Amino acid sequence: MGNKGSLNIVLLGAPGAGKGTQADILVKAYHLPHVSTGDMLRAAVKEGGKLGIKIKTCMDKGELVPDEIVTASVVDRMKKSDAANGVILDGYPRTLAQAESLDKALSREKRNISAVLYFKTSENVVVQRLSGRRVCPSCGKNYHVTNIPPKKEGICDTCNIKLVLRDDDKPETVKNRLKVYEERTKDLVDYYKKNGLLREVDGDLSANKLFEQINTLFKREGFVNDCCNG
Repeated sequence: MGNKGSLNIVLLGAPGAGKGTQADILVKAYHLPHVSTGDMLRAAVKEGGKLGIKIKTCMDKGELVPDEIVTASVVDRMKKSDAANGVILDGYPRTLAQAESLDKALSREKRNISAVLYFKTSENVVVQRLSGRRVCPSCGKNYHVTNIPPKKEGICDTCNIKLVLRDDDKPETVKNRLKVYEERTKDLVDYYKKNGLLREVDGDLSANKLFEQINTLFKREGFVNDCCNG
């Protein structure tokens, strides 16, 4: 990781920018593990060990896991054999302090972040995507009124009960979430831009078109070649 031939990508973008969908595509195309911090922390707890115990203590108290512990977990995860060719980091870093902490920790391991993909997405597209989401209150399955509609309008395929629109997916709430996200991540975006790592991509595009843009970018920069895809 961080050495020649490895590709360590950070995904940055507002809720509804399409990071999760794109992460799934990138995993298949580049054969890299998708490291979501929530999943990673839960896995560390399950594995036990000193780090897992520290994380569990924080979680049991209902406290946020400190940045240095999350960073140590990320670095540990990146040392695993399935991450030898790199990783896709999603959900971390979220702040400037976390980015600096991660860079220092990776530097000690003689490793680095290759690129930060910043999903630039317009407000109306995000509102359309998120306000169209519906969730089953029983099984938790997600649908979308246009992208992933249920077989019967407004009804869960599995539970046969009425789907709901979550409060935080309502248009006005989505607009506020976007504003908050931009304010909180401005320093982070500026940091990666200053370090020459930020790569803006068009989050308004369909998933396939966006992957084409990312793949072309990565080929141009020598991160991947044709044999890496598929």
